[in-house]
Amino acid sequence: MNVQRTRRSGRRKADFVSPTRQVTYRNLINPFPSQPLYSDDQIDHIHQLAKQILQEIGIRVLLPRARDAYRKAGCLVDDDTMMVRIGDDIIERAVASAPSEFTLQASDPQNNIHLGGRSLNFMPVGGPPGFSDLDHGKQTGTRTAAQNFMKLCQHFDVMHVAGPCVEAQDLAVNERHLWVKLDNLTLTSKPVFTWARGTPQSRDGFDMIRIARSLSEDEFRSAHHTYTVINTNSPLQLDIPMLNGLMDFAEQNQVVVITPFTLSGAMAPVTIAGALVQQHAEFLAALVINQLARPGAPVVYGAFTSNVDMKSGAPAFGTPEYVRAAWGSGQLARKLGFPWRSSAPNASNAPDAQGAYETQLSLWGAIQGGSNFIAHTAGWLEGGLTASFEKFILDIEVLQMVAELCAPAKFDEAELALDAIREVGPGGHFFGCEHTMQRYSTAFYSPLVSDWSNFGQWTENGSKTADERANGIWKKIIADFEAPAMDQAVHEALDEYVARRISEGGALPES
Repeated sequence: MNVQRTRRSGRRKADFVSPTRQVTYRNLINPFPSQPLYSDDQIDHIHQLAKQILQEIGIRVLLPRARDAYRKAGCLVDDDTMMVRIGDDIIERAVASAPSEFTLQASDPQNNIHLGGRSLNFMPVGGPPGFSDLDHGKQTGTRTAAQNFMKLCQHFDVMHVAGPCVEAQDLAVNERHLWVKLDNLTLTSKPVFTWARGTPQSRDGFDMIRIARSLSEDEFRSAHHTYTVINTNSPLQLDIPMLNGLMDFAEQNQVVVITPFTLSGAMAPVTIAGALVQQHAEFLAALVINQLARPGAPVVYGAFTSNVDMKSGAPAFGTPEYVRAAWGSGQLARKLGFPWRSSAPNASNAPDAQGAYETQLSLWGAIQGGSNFIAHTAGWLEGGLTASFEKFILDIEVLQMVAELCAPAKFDEAELALDAIREVGPGGHFFGCEHTMQRYSTAFYSPLVSDWSNFGQWTENGSKTADERANGIWKKIIADFEAPAMDQAVHEALDEYVARRISEGGALPES
């Protein structure tokens, strides 16, 4: 049968209107099945061993008021050694009381995030004392650098929270939390992090959020407006600021991400299974005091188990062991029924190939493990000692691609494209057919950093590498940045609060 191909050489490209590609990377749902490391029976055994540790060995608790709370609940407390042993029934009551899912509020409700179920949320790098860029190399953290990272967090909707990504060391330690919280609340409209470095600093953070969002104390406690991260002092110890944070945030009904820092071979057993047993025990001990402070307070199961370089003792990330630990941690979080926080770190000292592949492996370990809240997904370098502007942009590219994979696949007659195949026929091409022309600007992911030109064109454009292109991207975003709208009276009230607290001496971290 002879088939006559329809020719469209006379039709101009202007005859077709392809819509602008609209994307949103909020409210992601993880479509990938969770990867198990162990059987259900093995996970149950880890849970039982963790409880056995807390009953027989216990955990050292450095804060007197926390020991008093444990004692009142029926735990065995030795004030001389500061050791607390926790019974099975107390642990299981705490597990039963914490919620399995909840919402973390933002100043802009569109930026609220859900934690639990199959939700998937990304956090930026957090906590490094230094930062770097291609122009000046590694530098000590400053307020300006912290502000610029916040602006990048605000700009990209695939970054779901906005934290102080680098420590602003040019600010006095008794004032730092005030200035950084002011920047966080005025430069971003996303869920905010609040330091748990002692009750006075936490209280300042809560007060400033209430001012920024025009909330009464009861309204603040009725929903979850901020989060913090609590690290145990592995092995088997809880220090004063972390215990105060566990109790202060619970009392205010705010989110606590409990994250033991169990590096296998250093602060935890050299075997991954043993490190997970210790991680789980430390989480349970912290969970108990949190739930004793306020039953039903929101908690995230945090995990940061990785291995160390046994030649130097330096932390190693993006390793097969890190991925295995992530898979196992996800199973333990699901056993308890809690949202799970993982991370996407690397050990590279530069935004290079090592940084890319280690971050990718960590990220996919977390995603395959079913993590709801993945920390350090953009900008992390040097095992967490440096926040890199170029690495932030390179990581955003990866996160946006992951977000694209979270979208449900389309499947209808237009997607199956039989008419287009019939129109083009054997030996033709699809560049100019109607089906392509209607979709050419929306069909595929548009890269942020990647350069898909051929070698000749890439050379003519300056032969820029990915990190060099990222350097130009972050600078342009910062130069063009506009802060979200805020009522002038609210801004002035925040300024007045900061000024008053500084005149009163601010607040030093507790130790």
